[in-house]
Amino acid sequence: MKARRQKKIQELITNEHIKTQEELVLRLTQEGFNVTQATISRDIKEMGLVKIAGINDEYRYALQGEVNYASHQERLKRLWKEVVVSMDSSENIIAIKTIPGNAQALASLIDNSGIKEVIGTVAGDDTIFLLIKPKNMVNVILRKFQEML
Repeated sequence: MKARRQKKIQELITNEHIKTQEELVLRLTQEGFNVTQATISRDIKEMGLVKIAGINDEYRYALQGEVNYASHQERLKRLWKEVVVSMDSSENIIAIKTIPGNAQALASLIDNSGIKEVIGTVAGDDTIFLLIKPKNMVNVILRKFQEML
């Protein structure tokens, strides 16, 4: 029973924005599980669930290590405005110049931003190269980045 319940908890927090233990108790009850808040509290601890910032900074339960794309997007926009100096492209590569010492942090945020056309980044001290696929998406990505400035 416990394994089934914890599997359902994992499914619920993955597919829905569950913000409180009470909300989790309610959803599990609706799914046919007879649970108490104390049981859920133990499950949360055993499963190593964490709270992460979601949309509009509302916190929700998540599995440890879950990528929070909304948070990454906000951090990316904020850092972008602060450190990007210029951008240019050639074929399927975008080159981004940053203030010295900031390229690696920005590249990491780009890598974790969920932009599927960015295959990967290579960062030095003040320059980032982004490999874009397909090639015809380079201008779309450049426009998206320009909007963040």
